[in-house]
Amino acid sequence: MSQPASPLSEQEQQQLVRRIGRAMLPAFPAGWQRVRAEYRAAGRHIEVDLAFTGPDGQWRQVRPPMDVVQLFGQLRAGMYTSERGTWLSAVYELEAPAAFAVDFNAEDEPRWRNPPPLIGFQDELRTFPRADERIPDWLRQRVGLPPRVEPVAPGELRTAHVYDGRDEAGRPVVHRPAVDAQLRDALLAYLEAAPVVLAARNLDVDEFAPGEQDVPLNFRTDGTWIWAGAVPHYLRKHGLPPEPALVRHIRDREFRPAEVDEATRDRAVALITGA
Repeated sequence: MSQPASPLSEQEQQQLVRRIGRAMLPAFPAGWQRVRAEYRAAGRHIEVDLAFTGPDGQWRQVRPPMDVVQLFGQLRAGMYTSERGTWLSAVYELEAPAAFAVDFNAEDEPRWRNPPPLIGFQDELRTFPRADERIPDWLRQRVGLPPRVEPVAPGELRTAHVYDGRDEAGRPVVHRPAVDAQLRDALLAYLEAAPVVLAARNLDVDEFAPGEQDVPLNFRTDGTWIWAGAVPHYLRKHGLPPEPALVRHIRDREFRPAEVDEATRDRAVALITGA
């Protein structure tokens, strides 16, 4: 699936909405009174329900015409924005002779007939990426992203996530932009220059190289962030970048670590150990 080349204007969206309504009509017998279409999607996973009432007021399901399915998909792609992504479900209601209303939902999880597999939610964020703060908690959980982190007040410490979650088999999941070699070296220099505040003598298992046990069991802090020894280790060995917020922080500091006083080191240890 590819990201839409250009968004639809408001007028083009309205025209497409009317085309969807016209495309539904051949599916209904004469005398229909009300129509309800519900479209739900996550990546390649698509569900469409279409029903109508006649003079008796009873709802009857019908098979949605393929044109309706395709036009809904065009509308969803055309309403995409880089900030909020696009909607995940839409409800389109018609009332004879010509009244209609459409409701789009980009935040709440659709009421799936059959919940999509993990790859469906991953495809959704690859095809329609959105700002991190606009990814709802349920979708973050579905794709294995860590919970959304609220801004840290001055003086508070934030702990970096080594990776972004785990898939259904328990393997680490990563959704981060790659870094070039020059940036990687600058990040490594910063990450490994910060003072160690807690360390163990043994080494941990490399989760990206089964059977290898070479991951440092230590923690460092620069007075704002705390990170495990696995963060620079995986960056050096596997090219896995730190989480984007930590990368931005390091760049904002122009790759120059600050001095960390003893009180801040003690707070970091207390946060790591849960004391």
